[in-house]
Amino acid sequence: MLGTFALGAIGYPLLELATRRRTHYSMALAGGLSTLLIRRLRRTSLRRATQAVLCGTGITAIEYACGRVWNRNYRVWDYRRVPLNWRGQICLPYTLLWCGLSAALLKAMPRR
Repeated sequence: MLGTFALGAIGYPLLELATRRRTHYSMALAGGLSTLLIRRLRRTSLRRATQAVLCGTGITAIEYACGRVWNRNYRVWDYRRVPLNWRGQICLPYTLLWCGLSAALLKAMPRR
């Protein structure tokens, strides 16, 4: 379980650095928790599409919780200009992105 958390805690900030050229330490926590969620849902007998939607929704909830703690001044990220956002902390386009990334990770992750 620690290895799964570490994978997300390292992988997600690296993904942000590669795409945005910056990250925040809170993203390590968000990435680790998100990877644990993906691992947990991978072990269920739900259809892969259902797992991906639940993962994307869960990751969005994690992002919102982190945003309420560390992103009050929108210095970590700012979705206020993105369509269908909620308080600038989460938005539908990124929820759909999390669903897609989750689907890829669910396919690659062993079920055990």
